[in-house]
Amino acid sequence: MLSRLRSDIQCILDRDPAARSTWEVVTCYPGLHAIWLQRPAHWCWTHGLKWLGRFISHMGRWLTGIEIHPGAVIGQRVFIDHGMGVVIGETAVVGDGCTIYHGVTLGGTSLYKGSKRHPTLGQNVVVAAGAKVLGGFEVGDNAKIGSNAVVIKPVPAGATAVGIPARIIPSREGSSADVTEVGDMQPSPVADAASAQPMRPAAIVSPCSGQEGPFTAYGVTQEDDPLSQAMRGLVDGAACHEEQLAKLWTVVEKLSEQLSARDCVPAKDERGQHFETDKIKQILGK
Repeated sequence: MLSRLRSDIQCILDRDPAARSTWEVVTCYPGLHAIWLQRPAHWCWTHGLKWLGRFISHMGRWLTGIEIHPGAVIGQRVFIDHGMGVVIGETAVVGDGCTIYHGVTLGGTSLYKGSKRHPTLGQNVVVAAGAKVLGGFEVGDNAKIGSNAVVIKPVPAGATAVGIPARIIPSREGSSADVTEVGDMQPSPVADAASAQPMRPAAIVSPCSGQEGPFTAYGVTQEDDPLSQAMRGLVDGAACHEEQLAKLWTVVEKLSEQLSARDCVPAKDERGQHFETDKIKQILGK
């Protein structure tokens, strides 16, 4: 029991650069309090004390602003950062090492009692602020859910889901699609004046491999989502067609001059407008 409590505290110190001491984490982190209250609530729920489990859950919601149904299964080293407005449904499963930010909903889309209505998060999943994961599907290990994304279908392991409805950016070579550069996460050279310890880069130890690596939050990617990439492909294709048509018209005009048949290019087919590639790319951004 004590080792699990220490693990709960340490995972916050590892992932939140604002956490300065164990005492601060124990006394000032509502996400930790919500996890600790959910455990006795879950025990009551699974041992037939349904009302007591719901009451403990209700008190936890009142104290922390985080609502975790006592029937939900919460793994080890789960960190609910900030936490206000988080809702985790009855049949949800949150795997080891997951990180959940404020405003997240792990909700259901079915009204059938006894069915798997809420999502299952694998290990080391990051669900960013405001995201909604709705349905009884699985989110694979090491996946990222971007801020304010609405996920209504399974997410493969290592992928990043962004947008409304969420679109999947697949993993590359087995690693996460979250490509936030490590250089962006280096600690500030200025130590916190109120702390004897300098700020450190956030890190996480995977429960599967035991390897320590950089922890990247919020599912931020340097690539566009697949829809934007498809739109840019269409724009580039249209621009290429525009160029080819212009060359064809130039050849036709030259042939008309040589044959002294100016009317072989009908006036109604001459175009006064052109495909504005640069303008459309500016609208799409990047």
